[in-house]
Amino acid sequence: MSEIAVLSTVLGILGTICAIVFGFATYKRNCKVDNENEGKEAGTILTEIGYIKAGVDDIKRKQERQDERHLEIITRITAVEQSAKQAHLRIDRIEKGDRV
Repeated sequence: MSEIAVLSTVLGILGTICAIVFGFATYKRNCKVDNENEGKEAGTILTEIGYIKAGVDDIKRKQERQDERHLEIITRITAVEQSAKQAHLRIDRIEKGDRV
């Protein structure tokens, strides 16, 4: 073979090896960047889920307090109704002329 043919063959082999090495290096770098981006996205999602959970817990606490207030008001209204009923009975007796 001639020197040019040997040189062409060697350059072709070296070019192929360099392309494989650079391709693999680029692949590894892109994998690292992709993993970092996926990690950031997962972290952001977990943070947002944490905020949502805290908001739901806050709403539950407020709802429980509201339920307690509602029960207290119902109890007070029942007492007022009983008192009004007794007052009406007394008023009815007074109107009929009976004294208590």
